Amino acid sequence: MYYSDDLIEEVRAANDVVDVISSYVKLTKKGSSYFGLCPFHNEKSPSFSVSPGKQMYYCFGCGEGGNTISFIMKYENYTFQEAVKYLADRAGIRLPEVEATPEEKRKAGIKSVILDINKEAALYFYKLLKSGKGQRGYEYLKARGLSDDTIKAFGLGYSSNYKDDLYRYMRGRGYDDNILKETGLFTFSERGVFDKFSNRVMFPIMDVNSRVIGFGGRVMGEGEPKYLNSPETLVFDKGKNLYGMNIARMSKKGSILICEGYMDVISLHQAGFDNAVASLGTALTSRQASLIKRYSNNVYLTYDSDGAGVKAALRAIPIFKEAGCTLKVINMKPYKDPDEFIKNKGAEAYEERIEKARNSFLYEIDRMKENTDMDSPDAKASFYIDVARKLLSFSDELERNVYIDTVSREFFIPKEALEQSVRQQALTYKGEDSLKRQADYDNKKREKKTPEEKINDGIKTSQRLLLTWLIEDPELYEKIKGIVGADDFEDEIYHKAAGMIIEQLENGEKPTPAKVVNLFTDEEEHKVVASLFNTQLAESLKGAEKEKAVTDTVRKVKDYSLTKAIKAATDGREMQRLMMEHSALKTLFIHLY
Repeated sequence: MYYSDDLIEEVRAANDVVDVISSYVKLTKKGSSYFGLCPFHNEKSPSFSVSPGKQMYYCFGCGEGGNTISFIMKYENYTFQEAVKYLADRAGIRLPEVEATPEEKRKAGIKSVILDINKEAALYFYKLLKSGKGQRGYEYLKARGLSDDTIKAFGLGYSSNYKDDLYRYMRGRGYDDNILKETGLFTFSERGVFDKFSNRVMFPIMDVNSRVIGFGGRVMGEGEPKYLNSPETLVFDKGKNLYGMNIARMSKKGSILICEGYMDVISLHQAGFDNAVASLGTALTSRQASLIKRYSNNVYLTYDSDGAGVKAALRAIPIFKEAGCTLKVINMKPYKDPDEFIKNKGAEAYEERIEKARNSFLYEIDRMKENTDMDSPDAKASFYIDVARKLLSFSDELERNVYIDTVSREFFIPKEALEQSVRQQALTYKGEDSLKRQADYDNKKREKKTPEEKINDGIKTSQRLLLTWLIEDPELYEKIKGIVGADDFEDEIYHKAAGMIIEQLENGEKPTPAKVVNLFTDEEEHKVVASLFNTQLAESLKGAEKEKAVTDTVRKVKDYSLTKAIKAATDGREMQRLMMEHSALKTLFIHLY
């Protein structure tokens, strides 16, 4: 769907950036801006800035930035058009149905059609499950203790034994092979086209917005693999999605339970734990942890109790820690997984297990102790030293002291001895850190940028600095007008953004960075544009110092532009003119006062 620039700006302007973002992030006013913890990376000190004046946000920690549309795209995983529609609905603005351009259709059309096909496939599988052909799958789900309401709520279905059943159905619905190849639902070979899933109970995988993005299938009877997932497609990235999150995100429980399998999630939901989710057949990723953190900081690992489940939990703990989540581990023993536990003990017993969930740090210490022969003096001493080293992971001294006290009490380690060991290990690790920093420095020296790369980085920094100055101090434009223009910004994004800002200034308007971002529909482009207007300025610069800084910045931008133009010039007179203009830069001085 294509929307005019004026309409997009109307939608953006109707949604104040502070008002929108404060519904997702706790913001505190400091000066003319608001600050909070960035929702896109883990941090303890707020570096996420929201500017009412610019109507933009920018994180000085990770570089994410943009306007309200950018934020909704990033946070809700929406396309540009979906974000505009969401904000339009929020502001009560009715969007007209406008025909998309061929280029926009090319970009958005394939994804949209894949989503339509996935939705139709999910309905097809569900109807097949409820028919006579799906009796085997239906009986399997009923035997697993699922009610009809639960089957419907999760859209569970069945894929038949026929190797091309779904393919023929989709062809009959008018979809051609070119688009069906993109869905991941079919295998195309010299022998023909075959359904990827056959004779399986089907689990539609939905994103946080309840759109079907892929499928999981559990084989009926013998067959490998036991569980089969859709391959990654234009709409399905298993490393950034979680099964059941579309429901769990709206849970009132205030926490997230993360499981390993589909049936674990479904059984927990049926038992009243609607905050359960699962990773999609892979080890937990940092992107999945970040997605969880958007909806809750409190996470409970409820993985399988076998060796593989323990290893998965130990891998997940540092990922959640990096994401900034508070993590506890639920003990499923003597049962294998949440599904088995719920069937045998029920919801009340599971709730008790949640209340007794183990702190993730202490869980790690438990596993270390399990793998240590505590009857061996050498092994026992090594265990104590490893515990002391692990306590160094707490950078905050008060937090570390709390854990020292807890560990000494629970593992019967003399507190004073443990404190002494921690101090000794800190000295050892300080030396090791110094060596690591030196190694990193040596590596960076070996990976030196070329002179041309250094110049390009420096010029882009100067260009960003100049654009930020123009936003912060629009009167500066009158001082540099005629000296620097949009054509002096070679990079396509920089050029387009500079042209828009200069056009606003020429029209006597106050520059609106958030309006400039509307020119771009790509999420990464939003991030680049936001950086153009959020370069940190030295606020202490006044008088002559500021004049010199502005002059130097303008000279750098213009010098680079003229040098490139001189090298490219083929006309003698044009080259002479450019060289005279370049020579005049030596005496250029920008008077601000």
